[in-house]
Amino acid sequence: MSALGNLMQLTHPSPLIANWLWETFGEMWTHQFMVRGFIVTLLAAVVCAILSCWLVLVGWSLMGDALSHAVVPGIVIAYIIGMPFSLGAFLAALVCVGLIAVVRSTSRIKEDTAIGVIFTTMFAFGLMLISVYPSHIDLQHIIFGDLLGITQADLWQVVVLAPIAGIVVILKRRDLTLFAFDPTHAAAIGLSTKRLATLLLTALAITVVVAMQAVGAILIVALLIIPGATAFLLTNSFNRMLLLSPLVSAVSVTLGIYFSYWFNAASGATVVVTHGAVFMVVYLFSPHGVRGMFKGRERTLES
Repeated sequence: MSALGNLMQLTHPSPLIANWLWETFGEMWTHQFMVRGFIVTLLAAVVCAILSCWLVLVGWSLMGDALSHAVVPGIVIAYIIGMPFSLGAFLAALVCVGLIAVVRSTSRIKEDTAIGVIFTTMFAFGLMLISVYPSHIDLQHIIFGDLLGITQADLWQVVVLAPIAGIVVILKRRDLTLFAFDPTHAAAIGLSTKRLATLLLTALAITVVVAMQAVGAILIVALLIIPGATAFLLTNSFNRMLLLSPLVSAVSVTLGIYFSYWFNAASGATVVVTHGAVFMVVYLFSPHGVRGMFKGRERTLES
């Protein structure tokens, strides 16, 4: 009987273990706000991860940072006049892109300098508006996001907007990839590099608006850069990079949401920290990271 009892205990966990498993892994999903927060963050992170592959190659990391800050005045104005904040954020992102293009093309100012001037000015303008209308705006939610305060309407907004950016860049991935690797050759075969750049920037603007729901203005740039950088260290193929980047982001989001629930930490920040931790592991042990460097392995990316 003792042997049978031991076997029963092995095949049927005790109520204590079952309760622990439920409280640790299952209970979180009984809260609707956690489910909504997870869905929104996952969708935003996956789209950011897809776009990050091109941002890393083109060298537009600073552009992602610029748009994530420049949308703040658009959000504030949208709140003040009663229009959807996503529309205000999107319009502000387009204004930022347009101003950067104008300054760059009509002066001797280089692109990185133009980005720095425009996005800091627009971000500061947003903060100024918040100081004037403090009762209408929650600065912390704009800067750091409000993952656990996402409403059903916010969820549907992200469900509609997120796939648009992802589908557009996937459908145009061949042209965008050629633009990223060799814009001169892309122009030589008849592709409009200006249109491709505009397409990528528009998708970036939509993605920034979507991601702001979950992690806020400050942390968006992490979702736009870290997944692509991580995938870049894992493969020599750009096509595989497009698969690995969203996979890395999805795993990081899931772990980050769990960590934030277990330790009662800020959800958006925890998700980003998890992305960073995954990157560091890959950086240290990937054949194309520190480990590969000590072995003298050279690195080239194939389209």
